Amino acid sequence: MYDKPLHQRGVYIVRQATLSIHQEEFSFSAGHFTIFSATERECLHGHNYYVSVNFHFCIQQNGLAFDYRLYKKKILAHCEQLDRHLLLPAHSPYLKLEDAGDYWHAYFNQKKMYFLKEDVIILELENITIEELSHWFLTELTIDKSALAAHGIHQITLNVFNGPGQSAGATWSQDNDAT
Repeated sequence: MYDKPLHQRGVYIVRQATLSIHQEEFSFSAGHFTIFSATERECLHGHNYYVSVNFHFCIQQNGLAFDYRLYKKKILAHCEQLDRHLLLPAHSPYLKLEDAGDYWHAYFNQKKMYFLKEDVIILELENITIEELSHWFLTELTIDKSALAAHGIHQITLNVFNGPGQSAGATWSQDNDAT
């Protein structure tokens, strides 16, 4: 009676599932300061950040969702890129960055801060917050739309934690994708 899989018996059922990945190596330590306004910011400090991701997809005919090692490698590479650096936003309306040879000069509220370039990563963000970092990771993970479609992925939710019990998340959905 059940000697063949459903699709071989002419029955095709779309099976959806969620895969959650949150591994210890999806982490990075980085310095930052949150900018609240033109005159108020946090003091420079750091966090041990963690990243988790949920994929929503259709299970393929072979009983496998997709080879998620590709996405694990991407997340790990981005964590390694940010690890042990000071993160600065490129698009803050309140922080101006100036290239000064071996240094970045950062101007905030009429004060000048000096940072060694080798210690800094400037991200295309308005602020360095877990909200912004979750969108940055998600954007990096969803660049290749054809791969997402080929893998049957229709939604991804990514969370960045800056400590136990505190995270922010961002969601991509093929239904809401502007591209």
